[in-house]
Formats: sequence, C-alpha cells, structure tokens
Amino acid sequence: MASVCSTTTTTLKTPFTSSSTSLGSTPKPSQLFLHGKRNKTFKVSCKVSNSGDQNQSVETNFVDRRNVLLGLGGLYGVANAIPLAASATPTPAPDLKTCGRATISDGPPVCYTCCPPPMPTNFDTIPYYKLPPVTKLRIRSPAHAVDEEYIAKYSLATSRMKVLDKTEPLNPLGFKQQANIHCAYCNGGYLIGCKVLQVHNSWLFFPFHRWYLYFYERILGSLIDDPTFALPYWNWDHPKGMRLPPMFNCEGTSLYDKRRNPHVRNGTVLDLGFFGDEVEATELQLMSNNLTLMYRQMVTNAPCPLLFFGGPYVLGNNIDAAGTIENIPHIPVHIWTGTVRDLDAPPGEPKYGEDMGNFYSAALDPVFYCHHGNVDRMWNEWKAIGPKRTDLSVPDWLNSEFFFYDENKNPYRVKVGDCLDTKKMGYDYAPMPTPWRNFKPKTKISAGKVNTSSLPPVKEVFPLAKMDKVISFSINRPASSRTQQDKNAQEEMLTFNEIKYNNGGYIRFDVYLNVDNIVNANKIDEKEFAGSYTSLPHVGDHRVTTDLQLAITELLEENGLEDEKTIAVTLVPKKGGEGISIENVEIKLVDC
Repeated sequence: MASVCSTTTTTLKTPFTSSSTSLGSTPKPSQLFLHGKRNKTFKVSCKVSNSGDQNQSVETNFVDRRNVLLGLGGLYGVANAIPLAASATPTPAPDLKTCGRATISDGPPVCYTCCPPPMPTNFDTIPYYKLPPVTKLRIRSPAHAVDEEYIAKYSLATSRMKVLDKTEPLNPLGFKQQANIHCAYCNGGYLIGCKVLQVHNSWLFFPFHRWYLYFYERILGSLIDDPTFALPYWNWDHPKGMRLPPMFNCEGTSLYDKRRNPHVRNGTVLDLGFFGDEVEATELQLMSNNLTLMYRQMVTNAPCPLLFFGGPYVLGNNIDAAGTIENIPHIPVHIWTGTVRDLDAPPGEPKYGEDMGNFYSAALDPVFYCHHGNVDRMWNEWKAIGPKRTDLSVPDWLNSEFFFYDENKNPYRVKVGDCLDTKKMGYDYAPMPTPWRNFKPKTKISAGKVNTSSLPPVKEVFPLAKMDKVISFSINRPASSRTQQDKNAQEEMLTFNEIKYNNGGYIRFDVYLNVDNIVNANKIDEKEFAGSYTSLPHVGDHRVTTDLQLAITELLEENGLEDEKTIAVTLVPKKGGEGISIENVEIKLVDC
C-alpha cells in the first residue's frame, strides 16, 4: 500500500490473509486488543419534513427514518408487516419546483438550500438518460490498496470539484452541489404531490445511490480529463479494509474532513455493528464479529430480493422497510465515522453528528462516496451468491425515477431499470476475496438442544408489557422436517408483531434461538445469534409501533432444529428494554 501522508503512515495489522475466501486456517493473535470505550451517543435519523424558504406551513404525509434496525437482517421494522410479494406504484422523479428547505435529522432546518440550481421551467422537457457506449470499463479498486498515483489523481479531481464551490457556487458539478443531492433526497427537500420524497428505508436505497455515484464518478473524471477514472471502494467487508482508508486521513488534502469522530484517526478497527458503544474485544474478535455480521446480512437473512433491497416504497406511507445491508453495515459505518453528537464537533460547527453521522451532511465527507462504493458492490456480490438472489422484476420498482446532472451540466431523469448491470453502465469492481461468504458461525453457546418444556409457551409471555430482563419462551413452528423443495418455496420467518416504545431514546434487543440464558454481548459469532432490533432517538418523542421479521431457515439448519416442532427463543435487552412492549410473536412461512 502506498504511503499517503508525509507525516504519518498507517500500518494495517490484520491477522487475516487476503488470498483465500476461508479464514479457518488463519492465526489468531490474542495480544491484539481494543482498549477505548465508545460510550457516546449518536442520533442518526432521516427525518423528513418540509418547510420552504418562504416559511410556509405545509401539511404532508411523509416517510421517515423512525427506526434503524441493526437487524441482522430481519425483514425490517414496519408499521404493518409487508408481504414479500408486495408492490407499490412507480416513484416519479421529483418536481423540482416543489423543492424547499431540508431539515437536519432530529434537528432544525438546514441553514442553506439543498435544492439544485435553477432548472428548466417545464420539468417534462428534461430528457431520460441513455447510457453511452462502453469502450473500456472503469474499474473501482479497494481504497486500502491503491497507489500514490491514483491518490494524487483522486485528490486533484476532488480539489477541482471543491474549487467550483467558490468560483461557481451554482455549478451542479461543484462538491457542495453534489453533496446537496443527498441532503435534498433524504432530508425532506423534495415533494411529490404534497408528500415528502424519501430514498432510504425501502427498495429505492440501492438504485438511488448507484445512480448518484455513477454521475459523481463521471464528473470527477471530466475534471481531470480522464474518462477511465473510477472511485475507490471502502473494503470494510474484508479484514484488510476494516479501518478508515489512509488516503482520507491526511490533513490539508481535499480528501480529508475535519468533521469526523477522532477514533477513526488511530487505525481503529471498524465495528460494522457500531451503535455508539465500544465492543470490549480483541481486534481479532471484532473482525470475527464483522464477518459474522456480513454473513448474516448477505446470506442468512437475505435469501429473498425484498429482504435484501428493502420493502416497496409507497409515497407518503409512514413505513420503514429497509433491506439488510442498508441496516447493517451501511448505518453503523455512517455513525462510526461522523462526529459524536453534541460532544466533539470542531469549535463553531454544528453538533448533529456531522458529517457522516447525519444524512443532510454525509456527502460533505469524501469518504461517503467510498463507503457507498462498497455498499453498491454488495449488490453485485449478493446476486453472485444465487440462486433466488436476483434483481426485482416488479415494474413499479423498475420504472421508479430520479433526477441528476451529468458531467456536462445537463439535467436528466433516470430509471431504476437502467442501472441493474454495472458493466452496461461502464464500470466494474476489482475483485477482492469475500471471506464472509464462508464465515458461517461454528461455535455454539448451548451444548445441545434446549429443553423447551421447561420454558413458558409464547402465549403465556405475550403480550409483553416491558422487556426489563432476559426473556426466554417456547414457540411452535408451522411445519417441521421441511424438505429442500419446501425451503426453496417458502422462507421461515420469526415475526415480532406490534413492538411498541417511546422513540426518544435508544432501543436495542438481541434475538437468539436455542438459548435459555444470558450470552456474551461482545461476541456474536455464534450459531444461535439470529439478529437484533435497534431504534435511534427521533424528534417528537412519541409512541412507535413496528414489526420485525427474521429469516431463520438457515439458523434452524445450523442449530440442528429442523425436525423440532417447538423451539426456544431468547430476547436479550441491551438498551431501553423497560420501555419496550411486544404484542405477540409467531413463526410464519412466507413466499420469497
């Protein structure tokens, strides 16, 4: 790896190798520890409300980030459970004339406009984008492995983009104008039919960010006259990439951002499940946890397209339907990188977790695009796993639209259906090993099968008034000894109905199968761990009702429970358990 700063260099000390997709034979040095504690609080929500520059009061229905699930997956938290085959209407590109003042997530209105520069008066005249012919693929490389020549080129392109902020502040190619795209789409800047548009927490998440990076990358290349230029990707799914890429840690360069959490500067291993508290574990254990998270998110809990992409987006519905990767590791990486809310922002700067820790400002940190490069790469990697891991074929998804400027400052509308193949879009990813694909947990908490007759049945535990302690119960399955054909046809879902709590504080509980005692909270690389539910604080402090679904077909296999008619489930409260109630729990068979 190239030396990227003249004053300091970062040495990657990783016990994992990069030449194999299996980590079973790698050494495990016990002398590597993480010492610091992350006992700080983050608030990262994607609150959507609209108050325009004229301070007009606009009554809207809106979709907001009320709950961010650290769900190893689960399907998602929703106000009403969404069938995996559900549909919606196509989402049109926003009417730019309705763009108004965006709002800081869980904070005041943004003090500047996030709306795009002046547009044609007739929005219908904006053409649809046609992908240009591909003569040579742009290859996106892992950020930790690029050389000095690439870093110099990337820094120059970003520097020229930032110069436009001063010389031509309304130039859509400028760095701040590009960052404002995320602010407007995520923080309530756009209305469609008096309803606020939101591109997170649904099946719009992946295609929106793919198109966003596509144009951003082409703009950078145009600024340095290099049509082959490609963005790097933050390879956080591999142990060698589980630190802030060194090129972003050089003060005085265009890739540096002062509004980051100080812990990212010390070669700290990234926690892909980070939610404000440091895991007391060795570096090896933290990396193992990360790979377990990746396996659960990409394999165990995402066997069906809507589990991976997220649920259908219905404009104006107050529903969270995020997919597995959007929940983890997408959100935790944002929180881990941004400043600590209300604590360590630079003097005179706002203190809402900027930059990466709040969506209105996230794209003001150059590492945002590197992070989302790997998020986008996960789309390709997920499809490569097969067999049912395919793009959605629902017209309402394929025909949904967004709006962007190209590298020539021309406005275009784009469709989801045109971004499904990265090679047709002119880029691909340099291959890197994906050790998480073979990182199915091998150790167990319990020596054998839990005696379910010693546990209270689900009907005696629920409705649950508060989760103030570890709770174990037995629950019947709808079918046992299912054939492979049965499993291929339907996914077995552990479903928590009507989870209720006040959303003014942090909420988290973990879910285990075949466990009836307390487990090590810092160690999740075990077979029984099914997933987590987590909610971030949200403005308003009101009562939330939501559901959670966890795919458990593979977990039943791993734990030898396929032939059991009744299984044990344990809930371990981590934060805010006293305020959590759950109406009931059931296991359902659901079509993919």
